Amino acid sequence: MLLLFDIDGTILQGAAAAHASALRAALHEVYGVGDGTGLAESVPKVQAAGRTDMEIAREIVLAWGSSAEVFEAGSERLKQICVRAYESLDLKHLRSCLVPGMEELLADLAAREDVRLALLTGNLEPIARAKLAGAGVGHHFPSGQGAFGSDSERRADLPAVARARAGIDGQPYPRQRTVIIGDTPRDIACARADGVRCLAVTSGPYDASQLGDADAIAHSTAQLRELLEQELSRVHA
Repeated sequence: MLLLFDIDGTILQGAAAAHASALRAALHEVYGVGDGTGLAESVPKVQAAGRTDMEIAREIVLAWGSSAEVFEAGSERLKQICVRAYESLDLKHLRSCLVPGMEELLADLAAREDVRLALLTGNLEPIARAKLAGAGVGHHFPSGQGAFGSDSERRADLPAVARARAGIDGQPYPRQRTVIIGDTPRDIACARADGVRCLAVTSGPYDASQLGDADAIAHSTAQLRELLEQELSRVHA
C-alpha cells in the first residue's frame, strides 16, 4: 500500500513558522511585498493550511496589488530564494515538533514490506526534505517519490503525480491501494479529486466536525495506527 503523508499538522506541529518567515522574506526580495522584516503583520493575510507554497505566494502577491503576469515572471526566482532562506536555518529543533508517537509509527510502517511511504505536501520539495531531516524522520521517505508544491500549484494534481512516481511496470500505483493522510479539508479534497482514500487527523488546525468527508478520522497517533492496520487488512483481504 502507498501511504502519502502530509507534513505540517500531520507529522509535525508548530513547524510552519520558520517556513512562513522564509517565504515572506523571499516575497519581499522578489516582489517587494511587506516591509522586509519577515513578520506576518507586514504582508496580506491568507489562509495557508492545506495549500501549496506557490498558491499561497500567488494569493499574497495578488492581494499586494501585483498582477498574475508579474507573479509568473518571478516565480522561479521566488522558489530559489525561499529554499535558500529556509535551508540556511538551524532545523534541529524540529525534532521537538513531531506529533507524539509519529516517529515510532513511521519507523514501524517503513519496516513493513507491504507499505510504501511517501510525502504529499504543499511544501516545495527541498523545504519538505529539509524539514523532515531536521525532525529526524526524513530517511523514511525515499527521494524520487511523493508529490510536492514544486510539482504543481494545485494540490488536487499531487496524488496523481505521487502515484505515477510509485508506478509499477510503467503503470501508476493503483488508486485502490493508495491512502492519503492529512489534517485539512484540502487533503481530503485532493484525495477525492484522484479517487483515493483519505485518513484525516485532528493534530492540525481542524477538528473532526470539519474533516467529516474523510474515510475515517484519527484523534491520536495510536488511533491512526489502528486505522492504517484496517486499511492494510482491507487491501489484503
